[in-house]
Amino acid sequence: MVEVVSVPPFPESVTEAQVARWHRREGEMVKPGEPLVDLETDKVVLEVPAPKAGVLTKILKPEGTAVTSGEPLAEIEPKELPAEKETPPTAPKPEESQATPSARRMIEALGLEERTIPGSGPEGRITKRDVERFLETRKETAPPVEERPAEPSPELGIAPKLPETPPGKRLEERVPMSPIRKRIAERLLEVQRQTAPLTTFNEADMGQVLALRKRYNPLIQERFGFKLGIVSFFVKAAVEALKRFPILNARIEGEEIVYCRYYDIGIAVATERGLVVPVLRDADKRSLIEIEREIDQLALQARSGKIPLEALQGGTFTITNGGVFGSLLSTPLLNPPQSAILGLHAIQKRPVVVDDRIEIRPMMFLALTYDHRLIDGREAILFLRTVKELIEAPERIWLGV
Repeated sequence: MVEVVSVPPFPESVTEAQVARWHRREGEMVKPGEPLVDLETDKVVLEVPAPKAGVLTKILKPEGTAVTSGEPLAEIEPKELPAEKETPPTAPKPEESQATPSARRMIEALGLEERTIPGSGPEGRITKRDVERFLETRKETAPPVEERPAEPSPELGIAPKLPETPPGKRLEERVPMSPIRKRIAERLLEVQRQTAPLTTFNEADMGQVLALRKRYNPLIQERFGFKLGIVSFFVKAAVEALKRFPILNARIEGEEIVYCRYYDIGIAVATERGLVVPVLRDADKRSLIEIEREIDQLALQARSGKIPLEALQGGTFTITNGGVFGSLLSTPLLNPPQSAILGLHAIQKRPVVVDDRIEIRPMMFLALTYDHRLIDGREAILFLRTVKELIEAPERIWLGV
């Protein structure tokens, strides 16, 4: 009897997907549980596995086709796999990975071989920094750029090489929008139509945070295998500010205001497919180290396209960091149904007045976009001022003052 492979159920926020890639062609054998087809949604890429062993007799939805939950994708004729030939025994592999958890996630996401990366941690363990050094070394020993064709890279600003334009012709290329790009376009219009966005700005002296990172990052890297970033400090500061101004952790539903008594913070992550916002659950119950580890893991999963859909659902407040790309000042876009979003920017040394003296300090512009239908300017300005004060004196976060 033919086995029909169908599109798996989608969460409520996902309505359709696009068939991105078939891993097998018609007539080929498939193993149970192996990836059969990739479906690209507006959030992530879903792998649909083969339900049982057999022959892929018919592909019902070719690549590029839009599909909805429950639609048939392919037909498999059940068939036993041929017996595999015995292979000579190989040297036993170590039972445990010799990499720290964060380094192992990075190695898996980048498709590297662990055995090729020298480790500098305790007992020779591979740390995240070891992986970064390995990548830097590989870049240095790679052929010159002119010997290799440049790949498209939005993050690096490298455009794909286009065919030469014939004399007197003006070349154009039409490509279909990906599901995630279409969804981003739809959400941009939804935000403008359904909210009353307004942005307030402030700036924060990052000196204390940078000093803490410089002082403790060697110890943190040795013990946990990663370094503290900037965003984790802002997560802690934002949660404390949300507790003081709960209206920014609320949303509008019909004619009611829903106050969230939990703190699920979305962290915007730029990927090759577009912007996604994984959610850090119960951020108020996590330590700075736990927040950093979770952000690192979510970002790796998002960039590799392997993040589970449930990690992208919900959220009560969002933080986006345009500073990693050099943005000095911008107005972040609301992430409905949330009512506020905090935008971080590049740290830049600037002359500022401190105790009636001009000093050079590492400063960052902060931007808070909020839905003015729900949040008044007073609450928004005081919220952002609270974040600024907590970042400039981070010990207040743990003291609760």
